[in-house]
Amino acid sequence: AGESGKSTIVKQMKIIHQDGYSLEECLEFIAIIYSNTLQSMLAIVRAMTTLNIQYGDSARQDDARKLLHLSDTIEEGTMPKEMSDIIGRLWKDAGIQACFDRASEYQLNDSAGYYLSDLERLVTPGYVPTEQDVLRSRVKTTGIIETQFSFKDLNFRMFDVGGQRSERKKWIHCFEGVTCIIFIAALSAYDMVLVEDDEVNRMHESLHLFNSICNHRYFATTSIVLFLNKKDVFLEKIKKAHLSICFPDYDGPNTYDDAGNYIKLQFLELNMRRDVKEIYSHMTCATDTENVKFVFDAVTDIIIKENLKDCGLF
Repeated sequence: AGESGKSTIVKQMKIIHQDGYSLEECLEFIAIIYSNTLQSMLAIVRAMTTLNIQYGDSARQDDARKLLHLSDTIEEGTMPKEMSDIIGRLWKDAGIQACFDRASEYQLNDSAGYYLSDLERLVTPGYVPTEQDVLRSRVKTTGIIETQFSFKDLNFRMFDVGGQRSERKKWIHCFEGVTCIIFIAALSAYDMVLVEDDEVNRMHESLHLFNSICNHRYFATTSIVLFLNKKDVFLEKIKKAHLSICFPDYDGPNTYDDAGNYIKLQFLELNMRRDVKEIYSHMTCATDTENVKFVFDAVTDIIIKENLKDCGLF
């Protein structure tokens, strides 16, 4: 579904199975990173008004006004010193931090805290984005993007698709006959609403989409792997927000393991062909290269096994 981490997994394939990002490619991400950082602070500033939160220091109100004005006048993807100074001052404000803690009540990029708390490094002259900076950058995926690589003597063609509603009708028909579908759902989305419809809980939407794909006639013989992603964000969030926000019937312990297993069960129980079709699930953190490497290795073994089964060799 939307903003679940699909494109981040594809970036990891480039890092793990191709040659990673060259210096030139890393530099191309600077504009995206600056744009993500600015958009994150603007989202927080706007939410200060919506949520009626006061600034810790009243001088920051002027900074917020200046930022809104500057954001309209500068070239997108640039970060003039005046702007980075304003963002830095705002980020240190107690009111802004209180608003940041309530991020599930408005739309905010997952990478907001990562970039904003490291702003000084990002605006140092000669800055070159690290692999982690690149992995955390966000551009909405539109259309279908293909990546090819080889691993364990197999040639992979991986297709990344847009998860937002308007994007889905573009791709469902393209994938009849694929070997494997990796469905990615964000564990941390349980207390969030959709970008495209603020009445709909993101986890409910994800379950609805999984139901339609997992039981679709196109994919009757396709291996389906479920990545329950953003486990790092979920680990922090579950300490503060109860799972019953999303699943009112849930009365188990509000711990990472119990709540995580409950979410996993909600997905797996949608499989109408449980007797003949197994869905493999993994908890993942798409920005953690070692975790993705380990999980993708397991997925590849599943693909090999299922292929042998189809040939009658297993």
